[in-house]
Amino acid sequence: MAKFKELNDIVGLADQMQSNEDGSIILINVFTVDPSDVDALLTAWQHDATFMRKQPGYISTQMHKAIGGSGTFVNYAIWESVESFRNAFTQPEFQKRIAAYPESAVASPHLFKKIGVNGFCVA
Repeated sequence: MAKFKELNDIVGLADQMQSNEDGSIILINVFTVDPSDVDALLTAWQHDATFMRKQPGYISTQMHKAIGGSGTFVNYAIWESVESFRNAFTQPEFQKRIAAYPESAVASPHLFKKIGVNGFCVA
């Protein structure tokens, strides 16, 4: 089973899931895992992703692997709303799937919203 480590010590994922934020949100989940458990991590993640992509409000996901032999991964998933993510994440079926992650896995999920930065990023 994966261990959870909050990405932000002040505002945790549970706090974020109670937000009434409008519009789409992005889940960024940083995983660290022992290099010997990479295949097990990816198998468990694929199992989760298969469930999530069938949920209302799911838009897309992309997994990224760090280079140079690192056991760090970043999952970037887009959802239509906080509510749609919360409904999927709290499903008992999804919660059962977390047990399939290898013992060395640490997950740090956090929700984000795309913002505009004048001259660089469009909202």
